[in-house]
Amino acid sequence: MSVTPLQALPLDLLRQRSSTKWRSYAEDVIPMFVAETDFPLAPAITAALHRAVEIGDTGYTPPRPGIDLDFAAYAERRWGWTVDPSRIRWTGDVMMGVVEVLRAVTRPGDRVVVTPPVYPPFYDTVEEAGAVVERVPLVDDGERWSLDLAGIESALAAGARAVLLCNPHNPTGTVHSRESLAALARLAAHYGASVVSDEIHAPLVHAPAVFTPFLDAAPEAAAVGYAVTSASKAYNLAGLKCAVIVTGAEGTATVVRGLPWEVEWRAGLFGVIANRAAFAAESDEWLEGLLAALDENRRLLADLLAEHLPRARYRLPDAGFLAWVDVSAYGWGDNPAPLIRREAKVALHHGPLFGTEGIGHVRINVGCAPEVLREAIERIGRLAGERRE
Repeated sequence: MSVTPLQALPLDLLRQRSSTKWRSYAEDVIPMFVAETDFPLAPAITAALHRAVEIGDTGYTPPRPGIDLDFAAYAERRWGWTVDPSRIRWTGDVMMGVVEVLRAVTRPGDRVVVTPPVYPPFYDTVEEAGAVVERVPLVDDGERWSLDLAGIESALAAGARAVLLCNPHNPTGTVHSRESLAALARLAAHYGASVVSDEIHAPLVHAPAVFTPFLDAAPEAAAVGYAVTSASKAYNLAGLKCAVIVTGAEGTATVVRGLPWEVEWRAGLFGVIANRAAFAAESDEWLEGLLAALDENRRLLADLLAEHLPRARYRLPDAGFLAWVDVSAYGWGDNPAPLIRREAKVALHHGPLFGTEGIGHVRINVGCAPEVLREAIERIGRLAGERRE
């Protein structure tokens, strides 16, 4: 059955938004940096928030807001993953959850493995938890990226106490295989380490790739793992604070239950309301439309780069709306984004912030209208032509 792609909102309406994407640069700049999308909210989310405003439902988040049941149903429906609702807690956002779990499973000065190039807040989050970053970059075989299991094992054998996993991976869009996640789980179990898995991009996996929740990858994964996720990325709810922390075994659940009550109080009521509406079955049709739009855009970007920036290197991401593009062949320096913003008037995310592996790279947000994506790449293409001249 064909799915009608979701249509992005018009630019004149988007520029009325007051979020980071639309208030960081002047109106002559096309903003494609931060992970906000340009689509209307799922109707169920709009209705739920409208009703809350209408009746003044703007108080504190209740002790049992129901998101545990909603997420468990969503996980079963979307991924065939059976989650015990009693092993789900909630907090303000994914990085808040990651920090609190890392604090609970590490001691000050412990080393935590990250796998660059990776979402920049991972580095800050490890440090905020009092731990030390241990870099084990993804393996790039020229066709796809994968976890460096041998490198991770070396780090764990040398005393690293945790792995901070990005599953699916940001910025490459890699969907890690069940086999690699299971192998990671076995390594963590062998060395007595924990795995904290950021799974915020999980709803946005493009066929034929298949998302594997880390906790479901192997029996060992449930024993060593913690998943932290939210509807905020897929459903564009970053300003409405809510995320869930999921465990799969009694030992890890006990750790999460031992976190301060303040961890749950950080979830905003509007965030809970919006996340619950996103996880509801009535929002599935909207999500399918979004996936169709993003699939078209990730393929359109490949065509546009071939036409206007033929020396750029880009692989279709397995998941998400973020494209990782190597433009180092154009000689725009280690960090091309500032020059592109200044001269082409297109704001992209700075590659080196994701790690040294990001030198010469930019991250492009394709969660927009096709015509906006086309205009942005054409502008950058003109810049490349002008600089050749």
